[in-house]
Amino acid sequence: MAPVLFKAACPDCRARFELAASALRLAIGGSRRTTFYSFTCPECGSSVRKPAGERIVELLTGGGVRTLRLHTTG
Repeated sequence: MAPVLFKAACPDCRARFELAASALRLAIGGSRRTTFYSFTCPECGSSVRKPAGERIVELLTGGGVRTLRLHTTG
């Protein structure tokens, strides 16, 4: 089975590229504001963090992206 690739873009250098699931991290928090995915731009080395809605969460988890569940205190 071929590895899953995700299309991504860097907001800093504006490069567009494809990343393997191992290059992405997904954090699922208690709200939309605390649910995001992140990666390092292969072109400029910037750390990129973008919000992840329900559909993106489904796609990333289904594609094997490592997921961190954030616990809220309270």
